[in-house]
Amino acid sequence: MDVDVDVAVVGAGAAGLSLALRLARPPLGARRVTAVLLAAPPGPSRTARRTWCYWESGPGPYDEAVTASWQRLRVRSAGGRIVDAAIAPLRYKMLDSQAFEALAGRVLSDSSCVRREEALVERVESVPGGAVAHARRADGTRVRVRARWVFDSRPPARLPPARTTLLQHFRGWFVRTRTPRFDPAAVELMDFRTPQPAHGLSFGYVLPTGACEALVEYTEFSRGPLGRDGYDRALRHYLTQVLGAGAYEITATEQGVIPMTDGDFPRRAGACVFRVGAAAGATRPSTGYTFSAVQRQVLAVAAALHAGRRPLPPRAHSARSHLMDAVLLHALDRGRVDGPALFTHLFSRVPAPRLLRFLDGRTSLLEDLSIGLHVPVAAMLGCALALPFTPRRAHRPTR
Repeated sequence: MDVDVDVAVVGAGAAGLSLALRLARPPLGARRVTAVLLAAPPGPSRTARRTWCYWESGPGPYDEAVTASWQRLRVRSAGGRIVDAAIAPLRYKMLDSQAFEALAGRVLSDSSCVRREEALVERVESVPGGAVAHARRADGTRVRVRARWVFDSRPPARLPPARTTLLQHFRGWFVRTRTPRFDPAAVELMDFRTPQPAHGLSFGYVLPTGACEALVEYTEFSRGPLGRDGYDRALRHYLTQVLGAGAYEITATEQGVIPMTDGDFPRRAGACVFRVGAAAGATRPSTGYTFSAVQRQVLAVAAALHAGRRPLPPRAHSARSHLMDAVLLHALDRGRVDGPALFTHLFSRVPAPRLLRFLDGRTSLLEDLSIGLHVPVAAMLGCALALPFTPRRAHRPTR
């Protein structure tokens, strides 16, 4: 089967779905753009169910698919000190990938210009005037999609060379307790009452959807992932010994690994082939948050396509943000700063809405400098001076 369109979107994760939705909802008077979203069929190649979290002010384009939202965040120090922060006018939102896919399915089914095709892309070939995505359906049928532009949102085969690469790796349990154990009004954003790894940091993360229901995660920023038993032991300890959850049942699970690196992700893979999303550097290296930066990228791409301009995805984060992240990653990896103490101190001294805007790369230089006064200046300065002399190396995960 051969298809000719303006745009082929490869991968139906956060970036692929978001771009397809933007193209399916063109602004009034915009140039019509035809597109195919190539999603892997059910099976081992399809990404497992996961949860994305982000913050925004007021209503957003995906609110009908949001599981829950909050206007209070908590951070707990290793010693148990609580920082309770109100984040109005922002809301911290939890979006389940299955609900997001269902929303995209409803929108695309009504669209005359964007369609979804379940086929696994095996290769993307540059051709004169565009590119061809070669894919295969679950029944073995081959699909060739020729497009003027191709946007590939799949994870890269290998990470780019970097001075520092940590992994944010986690496992989460959706749990139901027999008695009320959670505060549905607040997210436990970082609970550092967990054993800390030799390099980086760890914390508990609780997204309560009711007094007896929550997604509870154990997260590490470290050089390599754990085995499944390691995550399960950490989660059991956190639920029973730290949270005192009592009897509980696990209704679902999620697990993931997010690279936190100061490597440079190329946004272009061919004359008419671009990377988008995490594959194009949308992940914030210091936190692992990705979803908001993905929205900024796909909004710019869709606007360019609808205006008939060259749609190179913009850099997700400014050069200043990238430098600050590189310094923090270096400091965490080398043990120059106490990660739990640093994040607890920041949330206790900086207004939470400003700090969240900082984590999203939306603060001014003056605001960045004011936040910088609350970090260990000597340690950070030492890391900044060491960066130019630190070679970039390929990443090799360790345990």
